[in-house]
Amino acid sequence: MTTCEVSLRNIAAGYARRPVLRQLTASVPQSAITAVVGPNGSGKSTLLSVLAGVHPPTAGTIERSRSSRPCFVVQRSAVSDALPLTVRETVAMGRWAHRGPWRRLTAGDRRAVDDSMERLGIRELASRQLGELSGGQRQRVLVAQGLAQEADLLLLDEPTTGLDVAARESIATVMRDVAAEGTTVVHATHDLAAARESDHCVLLLDGRLIEEGKPQDVLTESALREFWGLR
Repeated sequence: MTTCEVSLRNIAAGYARRPVLRQLTASVPQSAITAVVGPNGSGKSTLLSVLAGVHPPTAGTIERSRSSRPCFVVQRSAVSDALPLTVRETVAMGRWAHRGPWRRLTAGDRRAVDDSMERLGIRELASRQLGELSGGQRQRVLVAQGLAQEADLLLLDEPTTGLDVAARESIATVMRDVAAEGTTVVHATHDLAAARESDHCVLLLDGRLIEEGKPQDVLTESALREFWGLR
């Protein structure tokens, strides 16, 4: 049987006077890629926030198989262009979970930063300002920052939306590689091709679980017609 990284039971979560997740029960398999899919407003980002521990549920239980702090990679649009940070400084912030924000990086920290930049193909951008980068470059920087945390659970919110082919392929390759190395990856996505390449799929509608399982079993023609109007 596949080991679960996280098990959710009857989870409810939301915001003031606006419930989002409703009695959601689902699982995230360990050392695999899970795609969270659904129409806009279905609760994908809220589910990632709950998994990350930054948005406590109002009801239900969460069981985790490992105790390390999850890493949550936000969309590039959530990061200001005006931040006076270089690419290396941005990626190095991923080590704060281990060192704290004001302590000097160790040789091991620097290796983790360099390796993360290398994997995303951005080492040559190390001295560039974050605000000077293209959207695809900036998203790769944020993913590299996530990798530098060396977390057991990597959560990504729409990591390839609006990116060029090279950036999408770079991020997709890294997701596959780290999952093969034992990291559990969960990404919210509108990209059905990316969802079909995942190991596990969670389909949401109006904050409720519609189906979960292998992508070929979840993203069926009937489901696509019913929830997206696609053929």
